Formats: sequence, C-alpha cells, structure tokens
Amino acid sequence: MEIRIDKDDQDVVVSIIGRMDAVTAPDFDQEIEKKISEGEKRFVVDLSQLEYISSAGLRSMLSMAKKLKQNQGTLALCGLKGVVKEVFDVSGFSSIFSICEDVQKARKAL
Repeated sequence: MEIRIDKDDQDVVVSIIGRMDAVTAPDFDQEIEKKISEGEKRFVVDLSQLEYISSAGLRSMLSMAKKLKQNQGTLALCGLKGVVKEVFDVSGFSSIFSICEDVQKARKAL
C-alpha cells in the first residue's frame, strides 16, 4: 500500500493506493494520527486507487472518523468502486461516512 498526502490551505487529501489490510492499516493509522496531532481537521480520503480493503482497513477508517469527531474535524471519502465499494456497502459503512464521487465534491462536502 502507498499513502500519498497532499495538503493545501484547508484540506488534507489522503490517497490510498493498493491494498489496505491488517499488515498495511497500521501505516495508515500512524500517518493519520500524525496529521491530526499536527492540528489538521479537514480530511478527504481518496480511495479511487484502492484495490482491496479488509476489516482492519475498515477499522482504521472508523478510528479516523472517531478521532476527527473528538477534535471537531470532518471527513469525506471519495472514489469508491468495485470490491472496495461492495465492502463498504455490505458492512454498512456507506451509511456511516460522507461518500462522494471525486476529490472536488468531497472537499465541498466538508
């Protein structure tokens, strides 16, 4: 899994590339924890290049949402497709998160 983080004036855009599972999810958690501890509050997670997500990856997403909520932050996901979209739909996570088509729409949703 590769994690790309882009920061502009207001938002942090986190792009996840590859597979997010029990082995790679802790790397995501560390990166997100670092950004939240630096005071970042507005996050877009771009999943358009994510090929697979396991329950560990879902836990990481939920943990991120909880930490942001505690810090009055906001989160929007975008780019869900294929197997990743199915996992979010079947698990019920699609109703928990703000999910948008692309990064631009996700930024507006924050």
